[in-house]
Amino acid sequence: MLRSIDLSPVSLELYEAALGREVVDDLREAARPLRGRRVAHVNATAYGGGVSELLRSTVPLYRALGIDADWLVIPGTTEFFEVTKGFHNALQGAELDLTDEVKATYLKQNRLIAERFDGEYDFVFVHDPQPAPLRTLTGAKNARWVWRCHIDTSQPNPEVLAFLEPFITPYDAVVFTLPDFIPPDLRHHRFAIMAPAIDPLSPKNMTVPMELCQRIVAWTGVSLQRPLVTQISRFDPWKDPLGVIAVFQEVRQQIPGAQLALLGQMALDDPEGWSMYDTIQAEVANDDDIHVFTNFTGIGNLEVNAFQCCSQVVVQKSIREGFGLVVSEALWKGTPVVAGRAGGIPLQMGEGIGGFLASGTTDFVDRIVQLLRAPRLAQELGTSGRASVREHFLVPRLIREELALLASLA
Repeated sequence: MLRSIDLSPVSLELYEAALGREVVDDLREAARPLRGRRVAHVNATAYGGGVSELLRSTVPLYRALGIDADWLVIPGTTEFFEVTKGFHNALQGAELDLTDEVKATYLKQNRLIAERFDGEYDFVFVHDPQPAPLRTLTGAKNARWVWRCHIDTSQPNPEVLAFLEPFITPYDAVVFTLPDFIPPDLRHHRFAIMAPAIDPLSPKNMTVPMELCQRIVAWTGVSLQRPLVTQISRFDPWKDPLGVIAVFQEVRQQIPGAQLALLGQMALDDPEGWSMYDTIQAEVANDDDIHVFTNFTGIGNLEVNAFQCCSQVVVQKSIREGFGLVVSEALWKGTPVVAGRAGGIPLQMGEGIGGFLASGTTDFVDRIVQLLRAPRLAQELGTSGRASVREHFLVPRLIREELALLASLA
């Protein structure tokens, strides 16, 4: 059997207190036709990255609404996750030598996953390429199946897409974050568009007194008496952490005493992360103004929350980005963001909302310096960003959209 993630119960009353009764009433109405149904969400890791964070919040909400939901995590070897990381990169446009050995590694592990998938469900969400063949290898099992792609697949490697397409076609629906992410060569009868969302009650996003946030950040060794710029992401070339370091080094020339914090999540399904981490450490080894943290060095969701609250600017210098939950997370704290024009980031930061979209090192430097020198502007942009996230990017909206899709498939 696949590993089932143990989740704490959630109270709808907490969401009602935080977001209002109307929001919760809408959720209950959306769930009414599906009460008692069994739903499985299947993905590759229980920690690290946006998908695991989404499921940690959405699955308990399903249960609170009377839907019998499980979160199942697939097993995988290092070799398998190296292959699927290659697929992930290739679906974002990178080159990949798709050898017979690569295909065999991918299919061998997925056959094992299929053998262990023995639950009886009405609906199954399969997330991203790692377990994509699950629908084909298990048969329908009287369920409706949804493949949810969280990746920017607007310019995929055609060879890898062609290899995966026969496994994607049998799904009853395929979900992407943006219409632009639907690969032009992917033929399917039913597409749906859903942006991810953040959970305002999770430890990463719940309201924490500023005094406590400051104590947490100070505990890490970062000075609160000096300007702080932060990027929070996996240590992944697509997030361009080395580019962030280069930007910061130019910012520091104009803002003496500025500090940079890089907070990275290490995940089981991302073996490249440690290599990038080592590269970053070597790059900043003699720079006391740059602080590098991971979830393996005592940085959890509460610490991320504190850094987002205490930073003067949050950066997200992504080259490719499926959505970038960290943008909405920072905006929810009222902190302005300077981010790349990648994937789902512009969706979260309209004109004059939340901060600035930037292109290239000089643009990033200018915008960060502008915000550090104009705290009133920074506050105004952060306030507008929080209002936008409240309206568009909180988890009840995502749940309503998922439930509507399931009801239509039923």
